[in-house]
Amino acid sequence: MVDQQTETKVASLLPPPCEMPNGLQWFESELYVMDQATDDVCVIDESGSLIRRISTPTENGSGISVGGGFLWTASNGNTTSREYRATDTHQGCILQLDLQTGEEVGRIPTPDGKGIHGIEWDFERNMLWVTATNPKNIILVDALGDKNVVHTISLELQRLHGLALEGDAIWCAHTTDNVIVLYDIETGAERDRITMGPADPYVHGLSKKDGVLWFADANFGGLRHTGTRGVPAVGTLSG
Repeated sequence: MVDQQTETKVASLLPPPCEMPNGLQWFESELYVMDQATDDVCVIDESGSLIRRISTPTENGSGISVGGGFLWTASNGNTTSREYRATDTHQGCILQLDLQTGEEVGRIPTPDGKGIHGIEWDFERNMLWVTATNPKNIILVDALGDKNVVHTISLELQRLHGLALEGDAIWCAHTTDNVIVLYDIETGAERDRITMGPADPYVHGLSKKDGVLWFADANFGGLRHTGTRGVPAVGTLSG
C-alpha cells in the first residue's frame, strides 16, 4: 500500500547531538550519527544523551553504518562545512574505520566515481549497500572482499540518501522529494512509500531499530540549496 498522506510523519524528536546530523545507524544499543559539519561521529543513546564522540578522516560526511567489525562512512569529498585537512582528498569514497578510534583502515572508491550518501551494512550477506549518483542506483558492494559490485537496484527518483534494510527489501530516502521508498531487493519494485508532511524535516539519514524507522535531517540543501527548514533534526517516524 502506497502512503499518499501529507500530514506529519514525525513520531518523536530528540535534541540533535550535532550541528548537521546527516547519516545515522543503530548498532546494538547505540545510535551513531555523522556530523557533516565536523565529520565527527556522535554516539548517543535512545534519549539523545551523548556517549562519546569519534573523530574521523571523513570529508563532507553523509551516510554511516557499522558492520563486519568496522565503522563505515560515506565520504562525499569537497567539504564546505569545515576547514580543509591534510587527509582530505576531495574525492568520493567509502571509508573503512576502526570502530573505537575512527582511524582509517581502508578506503573504497565509489563505484561511479561520484559522491556518496547512503550506506547500510547487510549482516546476512556480510556486505555493504551504498547509493550511487550516476546512474541513480542502490548497489551491493563486497566491501570486505574484492570490492566488486554484487547487485544493483536501478531507481528513478533523485537525491538518494539514507538506507535501512527490512528483510528482503530496503528503504531509501529521497531527500529533495522528501519521500522514503521501500524497494524489493531482487526486483527493484516499490513496495511501500512514506510521504513526509509539508512542514516535516527533510530525511537524510535513515536507520531501523525494533521495527521503527529513525531519521536525521542535516539541514543541508545540497544542489541549489533545496530542502532545508533551517534547523537539524533527529527522531522517529510514525508507521
